[in-house]
Amino acid sequence: MRPSANRRRYPRIAAPVFYRPAGPGVFHHRRATVDVSLGGMRAYTDDELRVGMRLEIDLILTDEDTARCWARVAWVDRLPGDAGALYDVGLEFLDMSDEHSRLLRKALTDDLP
Repeated sequence: MRPSANRRRYPRIAAPVFYRPAGPGVFHHRRATVDVSLGGMRAYTDDELRVGMRLEIDLILTDEDTARCWARVAWVDRLPGDAGALYDVGLEFLDMSDEHSRLLRKALTDDLP
């Protein structure tokens, strides 16, 4: 079951952030996020993920800026067949360098109205 929205530590915004599995030469399709914060994100994906899995991911913030982090799969919901993706997932950011955290903070702040 998904955690309650009122337990969120950081506000989430709809930002033009994508993610992909981390690593050089990784050419997987980028996955779109639904919303993102300094503490995690919600995304649509076709990847079959399990609650509790740890993933190393790259957050694609701009054409020039990418932040790498470790994330934990917090929840997974199967989407209906016409949704455009197989799963709706919540990822909690576990570990991110100070530099990459600053890049994410800047991307989120720059995107506020």
